[in-house]
Amino acid sequence: MIRVQQEDFDIGAEVARLRAGRSDIGAIVAFVGVVRDRAGAVEEMTLEHYPGMTEAELQRIEAEASSRWPLQASLIVHRYGKLRPNDNIMLVVTASEHREAAFRAAEFLMDYLKTRAPFWKCESGPQGSRWVEADARDDASTARWDDAKDAAE
Repeated sequence: MIRVQQEDFDIGAEVARLRAGRSDIGAIVAFVGVVRDRAGAVEEMTLEHYPGMTEAELQRIEAEASSRWPLQASLIVHRYGKLRPNDNIMLVVTASEHREAAFRAAEFLMDYLKTRAPFWKCESGPQGSRWVEADARDDASTARWDDAKDAAE
C-alpha cells in the first residue's frame, strides 16, 4: 500500500491497520523518517513531488521489494508540503513471517526513498534555503541493492 499525503500519520494506527485480521505475520519492521534540525539551521522543509508519477514509482519499488523478499504486507506513507523539525516525513512498514525478510525489505525501501524516489526537498532557515541532495553514503547504501540484484541474475 502506498500513500502520498500532506497530513501527518499515526504510526501505531498504521501498523495496527496493516496487521488487522492477520495471523501469518511473524515480524513487523517500522521506520519513521523525521525532519531534523541541523543545529538551528532548519526552520522548515518543503517537500515537492509530481502527483501520479510519484505514486507509480513508489508502487514499482514496493513491488520490487515484494519480489525480492517474502513479504505478507508492506506500507509506504510519504508526506509532502511544508514540514517543521520533529514532523514525520515518511513511514515504511514491512511484514513477513520472519524478521530477516522484514528488515531487509524495509532497509531496501528506505534506501530507495532517500536517494531515488521522486521527491524534492528544500530546507529553509536563518542561512537561507538549499535543495537537499543525497550524499555519497546514501548513494553507496542504495548501490548495494543494485549490486545484489546483478549478482542474482
